[in-house]
Amino acid sequence: MEQPTSTLEEAAMKRLLERDVTLEEIAELVFDLQAPYIENITMDRCLENVKQVLRKREVQNAVLTGIELDILAEEGKLSSPLQEIITNDEGLFGIDEVLALAIVNVYGSIGLTNFGYLDKLKPKVINRLDSGKDSSEVNTFLDDIVGAIAAAAASRIAHSEPKLDSNY
Repeated sequence: MEQPTSTLEEAAMKRLLERDVTLEEIAELVFDLQAPYIENITMDRCLENVKQVLRKREVQNAVLTGIELDILAEEGKLSSPLQEIITNDEGLFGIDEVLALAIVNVYGSIGLTNFGYLDKLKPKVINRLDSGKDSSEVNTFLDDIVGAIAAAAASRIAHSEPKLDSNY
């Protein structure tokens, strides 16, 4: 993996890895989103776009904030009723999605639709993170953050392919 360009970027990447999320897993989501539209899409291109998304300060801040809230909930360090809401990933909470939208909005409206799609289907790594509800691990924010990074990276790719305008 190439070196992060800032301490904040390094901290965000470290936190993702500590939560057992790799950039390659996120790139797989990007690949699945873009393969129907880009004939010769590669995993390398998807991975590079994930890395580019993670270079944005807004993204780094969202990653660090969301993961920290998940960890605090795991440790039981939040006040009630927030502790129970985050621990149980209550469906009407919505703040986890709002934080993820800060990531998605960096790359426009395509990111929003990609995120909604991923949030609804919960494929691959997102499903693994979301399914952790039965364990002591809390990923209320992380599953949405991962989906948002993938959605933003897919949007970044789409914006670099002007010939695709008619396919979206």
